[in-house]
Amino acid sequence: MTVKVLIIEDNPVARSFLCRVVRESFSDAMELVEVGDLENARRQVAKYAGTPTDAGFKLILVDLELPDGNGMEFLTELAGSPAIKIVTTLYSDDDHLFPALQCGADGYLLKEDRFEVLVEELQRIVRGQPPLSPAIARRLLSHFRPASSDSGTMPLNSGFGSLSSSHAPFSNSRNVALDPPPEWERLTPRESEVLTYLSKGFTIKEIANLMGIKWFTVNDHIKSIYKKLNVSSRAEAAVLASKQGLV
Repeated sequence: MTVKVLIIEDNPVARSFLCRVVRESFSDAMELVEVGDLENARRQVAKYAGTPTDAGFKLILVDLELPDGNGMEFLTELAGSPAIKIVTTLYSDDDHLFPALQCGADGYLLKEDRFEVLVEELQRIVRGQPPLSPAIARRLLSHFRPASSDSGTMPLNSGFGSLSSSHAPFSNSRNVALDPPPEWERLTPRESEVLTYLSKGFTIKEIANLMGIKWFTVNDHIKSIYKKLNVSSRAEAAVLASKQGLV
């Protein structure tokens, strides 16, 4: 099945560059849709409103500064979308980074990075890791370090899709190991299988190969699992899986 990718970038040169990065990053058959403003981006997304999840965009790259508005507006509008949403921008400051993550961005890449670096960071998705430019990863670490304990710095959540919740690290005070939520019973057989593999340390790409499905589909299952179990990382999900005897 062809994977649909939406690239929102007003600079034609940068847009062409990002298209090459995406094509180089993944082996899946891709259908790339390029737009230069929010109006056309909204029009493209609206085409798949009400259609099955698999029919819409699976990956969306969003520039923050666009001719007819701010990319963060679009991120907020996409809050209910299962697509992987990644900011591609020149801004590496806190005033852009943290609001973007709070608006629902699953990753944050700097267009000024080298081609090879951007390809590597996008490929982190299939390893179950959030795509972050090196400078952004360092900024996040430095931001959280002052609040960490003396025993070490606070790690970023390793599960993809948990960036917007990374301000609240896993804590046993939530009692997820003692009191599995009722939503557990609503996991589909597929989701339970994905959770089992996830808890055993398999990457998203490995899970996809084991189950014979696309890695984008695995990511959709993981997002659904996190939502149903009210967790925000692989570690929390693994605790619940262990409690239920899946691992």
